[in-house]
Amino acid sequence: MIIKTSNQIPHIPTVIAQTDRLSESEWLKYRQQGIGGSDAAAVLGLSPFCTTRDLYYEKTGIKSAVGNEQNHVAKQVGHLLEPIVGEIFSRKTNLKIIRDNTMYSHPGYPFMIANIDYFVEMPDGTRAILECKTANYNTQDKWADGAVPINYELQVRHYMAVMNIDTAFCACLFGNNENEFAYRRIYRDFDYEYDIIEQEKHFWEEHIQKRVEPPYTESGDLVIESLRKHYGGADKSVPAVSLDGNLSGTIEKYFDLRSQKLELNRQADDIDDEMKRLSAKVIDFMGTGCNAVCKSGPNEYYISYKPSYRENISKDGIDALRTFHPDIYDNFVTKTESRRFTVTRKELGA
Repeated sequence: MIIKTSNQIPHIPTVIAQTDRLSESEWLKYRQQGIGGSDAAAVLGLSPFCTTRDLYYEKTGIKSAVGNEQNHVAKQVGHLLEPIVGEIFSRKTNLKIIRDNTMYSHPGYPFMIANIDYFVEMPDGTRAILECKTANYNTQDKWADGAVPINYELQVRHYMAVMNIDTAFCACLFGNNENEFAYRRIYRDFDYEYDIIEQEKHFWEEHIQKRVEPPYTESGDLVIESLRKHYGGADKSVPAVSLDGNLSGTIEKYFDLRSQKLELNRQADDIDDEMKRLSAKVIDFMGTGCNAVCKSGPNEYYISYKPSYRENISKDGIDALRTFHPDIYDNFVTKTESRRFTVTRKELGA
């Protein structure tokens, strides 16, 4: 039982290991022994990359049939660029940063572990935490207006709880230019921290220690991707699966929702067709023009009808490339698997 108080009792984090002395496999074994900061969002069902079930598999050593090499590469790149992100942060803030190569755990909740990128020496003599990130240029909107992506915020709040530190910074580099850079300061919130610890404790004790798979609660796309990784590719030789009777309600609901969607799509198609008829009147008036202006009462509308061009290879061209230049075809064409989920209904007795 976690006692919720407005002022947490100060503590000194426990040193588990020096990470610079560990091999990657040794480091991964240590990570399996607890919940790290990067796991916090998955525990709370708020990770954009990982379901709670995926995290359960990772901590219990259950290997998925399909790896996630792309995510692995992104993690490796982020790790390699940490010193650069730290250097830019230090230069922009005039704050000294100190590299840390220690793995810690919370003395009261030893399942909570932390690997800190850097400590920051604050002007008042205290220390803060610096978490370094790299991200795609197109993700900058997630940092707009002082915001921090929720998975990163949960990560540093987890670290503040383990380390008993009241301030953290999260810095992110979006490209190869230090002007494409953002950092945010996050202050400790004991009520928020209590909720995080409570949910991590429940996940660790009720799922990891008892070996009970957590339910899927995340978005459909993330859950289906998790299942795809866990089970692997399709096997057409498997006979038709007879579903458990408890799933009949699931199938009925899916079928009903599909019917609702078809009706909404029909309405959307009607609206789209009407919009096209209206736009055709304007296009007819514009002729070969690409831009137009229209005033209507207090409003002024700007219309654009600009062309765009792209190059495509026809199916015949692809067939010819496969036939006459198979070496080129094999080098540039990749094959991926996709599976379409469909449900048909037959009235019994009909």
